[in-house]
Amino acid sequence: MNIERKKTKKISLGDLPVGGDSPISVQTMTKTDTRDIDATVSQIKSIERVGGDIVRLAVIDMEAAKALKEIVNQVSVPLIADIHFDYKLALQSIESGVAGLRLNPGNIGEVSKIEAVVKAAAEKTIPIRIGVNAGSLQKDIEAKYGRTPLALVESALEHIRILEDLDYYNIKVSVKVSDVLRTIEAYRLLSKRIEYPLHIGVTEAGTSFAGTIKSSVALGVLLNEGIGDTIRVSLTDEPELEIKTGLEILRSLELREPGATVTSCPTCGRTKVDVKAVALKVEVELEKFMQDNPNVQMPSVAVMGCIVNGPGEAKDVDVALCGGKDKFALYVQGEYKLTVSKDNAVASVIEEVSLIAKRTK
Repeated sequence: MNIERKKTKKISLGDLPVGGDSPISVQTMTKTDTRDIDATVSQIKSIERVGGDIVRLAVIDMEAAKALKEIVNQVSVPLIADIHFDYKLALQSIESGVAGLRLNPGNIGEVSKIEAVVKAAAEKTIPIRIGVNAGSLQKDIEAKYGRTPLALVESALEHIRILEDLDYYNIKVSVKVSDVLRTIEAYRLLSKRIEYPLHIGVTEAGTSFAGTIKSSVALGVLLNEGIGDTIRVSLTDEPELEIKTGLEILRSLELREPGATVTSCPTCGRTKVDVKAVALKVEVELEKFMQDNPNVQMPSVAVMGCIVNGPGEAKDVDVALCGGKDKFALYVQGEYKLTVSKDNAVASVIEEVSLIAKRTK
C-alpha cells in the first residue's frame, strides 16, 4: 500500500531536492560548538555515515558564522544555519556557503534587515525555513490564540507573508510543539493552508526512550496522511540516534528502502536460543555492510525464536534464522538451506546477505 503524499513546492538545499515528489529527507542538528571546527566536522561526518541527509548548526555569533565556511568545505551533506535575531549572522552564513537558513523574519528586526537577508539568499538560491515553536510565539498571537495549534499556524503565516511581500518564495516551514496531539493538529491545519514544503517533528521530544515514542507516534500519523517533506526526531541524545530513528520511521511506512534492521520475535517460553544477542549482532554487522556497500539494496532479515512463526516469517524476508536448541535453521528467500550453530549464525546471515546483494546490484 503506497502513501499518497501531499504535493508541495519543490525547493533545493544545494544538490538535495526537497518537496514535490522528492524523497523525504532526514535531518538532525549538531550538538557541538560550531566554533570548534574539528569537532563539528567530525560529528557531521558521523551523521553522514549513518544516513543523515541535512544537518543544522547553531550560529551563536560571528565567529560561528565564519567557521561555517571551513566546515562546508569539509563535508558533503547540505548545512543549514540556525539564526536568531541578528541578520548579520545570516548574511555571513550565506557568504560562508550554507545550503539554507532557519530563521523567522519577524524576529530579525526592521524591514531593511529582512530585505538584506532575502536579497543575499535569493542571489545564491538559498531556501529559508520558517521555524515556529510553541515556546517562542509572538506575544500578540499567543494572547489571541493561546499556545494552540492555530496560534502556531497563524504565526507561520505571518512570517510567510513577510517573505512573500518581498517576492521571496523559496521557503520551507515548520510548526513545532513538544507534545504529540498539538503537533499533529498544527501540521494538519498548516498543510491545508500552504503548498510550501513542510519540515515536521516534535520539538524537545525528550530523552531517547520517551522522545523516540513521541516522535514516532506524531511523525507516523502525519507521514501516513502524506504530510511532511523533511523530518527530525529531536532527542536529548546523540544526533546519530536521531537519524537512525528517523530513517526507521520512514522505513516502517515504506517511504525508504529497507536498512540494517532486523525483524525479530519477542521470544517466549518456547525459545531455546539467545535471540536478542543474535539479532543485535546481526544488526551491527548489517550496519557495517551498509556502510561498506552504500549503493546496494539491502536484503531483508529476520531472527525468530522457534518454529511457531519462524518458517512463516522466513517467507517474507530474504534471509531468516529460526531458532532451535542452541542452533538455527537458516532460510534463504523462503527456502530452508541448512542448520547452523548459534556461534555461526551471524556470519551465515551476513554471507547470504552479501550474495543476494551482489546478485541484485
